[in-house]
Amino acid sequence: MIPSFFIAHGAPLLAIENNDYTQFLKELGQTMPTPKAIVLFSAHWESHVQKVSQVDEYSTIYDFGGFPEALYQIQYLAKGSQELSREIEELFTNQGLHYEIDTSRGLDHGAWIVLRMLYPNADIPVVSMSVNPHLSPEEQYKIGKSLSMLRENDILIIGSGGTVHNLRAVKFHGDNGPVDKWAFEFDEWLAHQLKTWNIESLFNYDALAPNAQYAVPPYGKEHFAPLFYAMGAAADQKKATLRHRSYRYGNLSHSVWQFG
Repeated sequence: MIPSFFIAHGAPLLAIENNDYTQFLKELGQTMPTPKAIVLFSAHWESHVQKVSQVDEYSTIYDFGGFPEALYQIQYLAKGSQELSREIEELFTNQGLHYEIDTSRGLDHGAWIVLRMLYPNADIPVVSMSVNPHLSPEEQYKIGKSLSMLRENDILIIGSGGTVHNLRAVKFHGDNGPVDKWAFEFDEWLAHQLKTWNIESLFNYDALAPNAQYAVPPYGKEHFAPLFYAMGAAADQKKATLRHRSYRYGNLSHSVWQFG
């Protein structure tokens, strides 16, 4: 059974950089079993109703501004999977989860940066999924859990976001500086809860975790939410492994969690 993953997509510049994190992601794609298809929940596709993409080929969305021209030349023309989209619809319907089909949206940078690092040839079908940061973590977990059986058929489920993602606190001119203590303390608390699969504490992270309101500010919950979708997808195994963690700009975390 293929594991699910939470993968930080970092800042857009990551797409054209070469560093320890980009090397890790490329090696991860080369070493783990090749999936038949990918279901990806992106922090940059927010929706109050769960969206399920149903397209034949994705366009590339450049949902950022003010970056080098090289970023806007990247194309990641992944194929969709009508069959997998319909299977997801059936799973949601059988479990009473409300959803809507989207037949036109491309892949935002939260999706294509991660996918391009893992599978640069864009040769694996993708079903893109929205996230709803206004749901409770328990509800996000439940949506991921509803898809857990897909992993038995070698479908890779990814949540793309960031465990510490506070753009008002990042130090874009201090890339090589020390890691802020508050960010590290939050990630350490999170790691302990994930490794022990303490969902009671995780579902109440905003009240229990140190520096939670700074690490996951109210205006930035969409980047934390994908963690629960990815975790829920492995609720049958309840095993979490930290595969990588590093930081940029003082506190922007690059965390990769494997579930299952």
